Amino acid sequence: MSEKKQKPKRVKVGAKRMICWNSSAISSGCLMLIMGYLSIYCTDTMGIPAVLVGTLLAVSKIFDGFTDLLAGYIVDNTNTKMGRGRPYELALLGGWVCTILLYSCPAGFALPVKCVWLFSMYVLVNSIFYTLLKANGTVYLVRAFKTEDEIVSLSTIGNIMVFGGVLVFNVLFPIMMSKLATSAAGWRNLVLIFALPLCAFGMFRFLFIKETVDVESKAQAQERIKLKDMFRVLKENRYVWVLALSGFVLNFVTSLGVQTYYFKYIVGDLSVMSVMAFSQIIALPFLLIFPSFVKKYSAKTLVMVGFLMSAGAALLNFVAYDNVALLMVSVIIIGIGSMPTSSMQSILTIECADYNEWKGMRRLEGTIGSVRGFAGKIGSGLGAGATGILLGISGYISQEGASQPDGALLMVRMLYSLIPMGLYLLVALSMKFYDLDKKLPEIRKNLEERRGSSV
Repeated sequence: MSEKKQKPKRVKVGAKRMICWNSSAISSGCLMLIMGYLSIYCTDTMGIPAVLVGTLLAVSKIFDGFTDLLAGYIVDNTNTKMGRGRPYELALLGGWVCTILLYSCPAGFALPVKCVWLFSMYVLVNSIFYTLLKANGTVYLVRAFKTEDEIVSLSTIGNIMVFGGVLVFNVLFPIMMSKLATSAAGWRNLVLIFALPLCAFGMFRFLFIKETVDVESKAQAQERIKLKDMFRVLKENRYVWVLALSGFVLNFVTSLGVQTYYFKYIVGDLSVMSVMAFSQIIALPFLLIFPSFVKKYSAKTLVMVGFLMSAGAALLNFVAYDNVALLMVSVIIIGIGSMPTSSMQSILTIECADYNEWKGMRRLEGTIGSVRGFAGKIGSGLGAGATGILLGISGYISQEGASQPDGALLMVRMLYSLIPMGLYLLVALSMKFYDLDKKLPEIRKNLEERRGSSV
């Protein structure tokens, strides 16, 4: 009598581990959102000319991009009792401390001193601490959770938690900003109110999630990664570059930091930003059913559709002008459209690592993530710089309460709509070259045979 083949039982992550794992992403996500307010803090509170602000941010971000590649190399070569990726969670502490210092610059300092202060803190946050946090993510993930079910759960359902945490921040911060951020001291107090609890919460991942899974053989894990291993991956794995482009565009658009200018000068009410952020709660039902889409469609398809949705929403922003209802619809669509990219990042990285192993190369999850991070930091630098430089060229006046010329207002609209739209479309088209999803079944079957057991 033949035995029936039983389906493998789905492995659940568990509520405690789900919360602890995503605590770091919520905390670091809010940290990066605070950094998005730096441009208006520098121009309107510190009195630094917009062009100078843009130049400083651009230079720091480009430098930051090169440290991403170094971070990937460092993480891939780490072997400690705590694990390979876990030790770098401590970078979250440094990131929050330097963010507090960044927004604590004394207003009475001379302009050159202000610039040195802001540049130094900004580089520490982005080039050192946040860079290490991004480089360790997938490396830590595949060594802390054993099954594909767990990883998909953390990348989809876990994204709902991150979305919710960031949503709460996005609602509260603009409201409190309009009341507190009227002076340099007010900005410092505002950042402290959020930084202290978010920093403590963000450490839950480090404290409660251990690395327990052996991805490689002990011999291979101990073997030092060489620079030529990294260069070989960059040369032979073209899919990494598609991921890099998506990282570049997302960070470019996010770092434009133009939303505050838009609601201050076009809509005429900063507090409406909170309404916009809260409206994203309408996207929650889609978040709940998103895991079912992951089962039916490839990560590549979901990411492509997401960018197309974001492009349409960006065009709607240009048409909407100061119509709050239409702007709200756009925010909701962009929230849904960005979901596949944020959820699928780890999965796409693992796919590229499987491809590396299949081709006889080292897996290098840290390096793959860092290449995407490198492109993202370059995009972030150019985005942050573009806002200041383009506003400066268009005649923006760096002074609280100043009446802005028509050219500056038109530039604010362009930065909030048509420029992001073009970039979103570019990434959607580039995803056509990511045909790895068709090869994955054969690749993973071959890897299983090589390893002699299920992946």
